[in-house]
Amino acid sequence: MTGRLDGKIALITGVGGGIGGTAAAMFAAEGARVVGCDLDEAAAGRTEAAVRAAGGEITVHGGVDLGDAGQAEAWVDRAVATYDGIDVLYNNASTQRFGSLDELSVADWDFTMRNELDLVYYTVRATWPHLKAHGGGSIVNVGSIAATRGVEFMPQNAHSAAKGGVIALTLQLVVEGGPLGIRANVISPGLVETPNTAPMLADPPDRMRRVVLDRIPLGRHGRPEDVVNAALYLASDESAWVSGAHLVVDGGGSVLG
Repeated sequence: MTGRLDGKIALITGVGGGIGGTAAAMFAAEGARVVGCDLDEAAAGRTEAAVRAAGGEITVHGGVDLGDAGQAEAWVDRAVATYDGIDVLYNNASTQRFGSLDELSVADWDFTMRNELDLVYYTVRATWPHLKAHGGGSIVNVGSIAATRGVEFMPQNAHSAAKGGVIALTLQLVVEGGPLGIRANVISPGLVETPNTAPMLADPPDRMRRVVLDRIPLGRHGRPEDVVNAALYLASDESAWVSGAHLVVDGGGSVLG
């Protein structure tokens, strides 16, 4: 432990696995008291047990659907009450559906907006009065490189639009939150290995290899800790004068045209 988050209370969404599970572990290892949530109750329990076994302080609530405004507000109120405060909100949770523009259903579009954009808004909205009462804090949102460029290897129209909304919302949070001491920043990951992407990365389609993997200047796809290390910086006092940053974490791939 280096104690970069000693004394801080961090709310992290979507901690059941992948980047969120890594975030819960790394934030707790840096001294944060973590309150997490996940829609998957069993996964939430596994993360809580693992972090506690490693000596971290954490409470995780399972079965929380942040795409429902009422559930988001109830979780935030419960989470803030757990350790009597909040310093950091890390909006990691995200679920999407993919399909070409003429094949993606309206229901799939709505699902993606609900579970990538709406849930961020609902959670921030519920957290805002607590951050105001606390005298400020750090909001870390998660965008995507798909929000800033076209993606060639698979159709991502709904995902791109939703994450573009997250980036735009973050900029407005900077302006409205600044006088209140609230900082807001966004991280846009590239292709990261998670339980969802691992099968695809184990045997990548030729087109994905050519247009994505072979074009990453640093020569590899991402790992969860690559993203979480960026979030740790934005959550810590090291970034006390950083608000409105859009931190791309993609091995350099997005600089290539």
